[in-house]
Amino acid sequence: MEHSGNFAHRSNEWTKSEQKDEHLETPLKSLPERLKAGDNSAAAELVDLFHKQMFLFFRRLGHSTDVSEDLTQLCFIKVWQHIGQLRNSNVLKSWMYNIASNTSKLYWRRHKNTESIENFDIADNGQASHDQIENLEQLIKLRKAVAVLPFKFRQTIVLHYMQHLTIAQATEAAGIRKGTFKSRLSRALKLLKDEFNDRQEEIK
Repeated sequence: MEHSGNFAHRSNEWTKSEQKDEHLETPLKSLPERLKAGDNSAAAELVDLFHKQMFLFFRRLGHSTDVSEDLTQLCFIKVWQHIGQLRNSNVLKSWMYNIASNTSKLYWRRHKNTESIENFDIADNGQASHDQIENLEQLIKLRKAVAVLPFKFRQTIVLHYMQHLTIAQATEAAGIRKGTFKSRLSRALKLLKDEFNDRQEEIK
């Protein structure tokens, strides 16, 4: 199944600050066992490695900045409480995303999707060219289109395209079968394309 076109191209621009997996590989191997042993320094390392990823994950699922920060903290608490349940240290990352996904889903159920979606921030230096601003406007429209998708479809887009998890990692994070994830992702892309095209038509 191919995921080509403008969406796939623009999805690469949605994140410029994600930490690369190769940079995480070495410390991740020992973290779970250290956490299980009650190593406080391991807990601090876990936050350093994943805080930004988890926060951005919640933001991209549609939560406000304040709520995303609260849910990020809650996610880490759950990780520390249930680290003993992690049997395979190699899947720590996708296991954490599974906890984060469930945390977000529970929040939406309790709050009935009442949050509003905030716009993207301008570049870090506070300056942008005309082309950058035009591209930013397109990205904002894409983000808003993602935000109105049903959670299970929004989740697949965010995990695979925005958080850059592999299909295998995203499948574990979503807690579903690989075939189901691929099917949802394909459906999500179609819904996103339709929603984005509708928004484009509205402004013509």
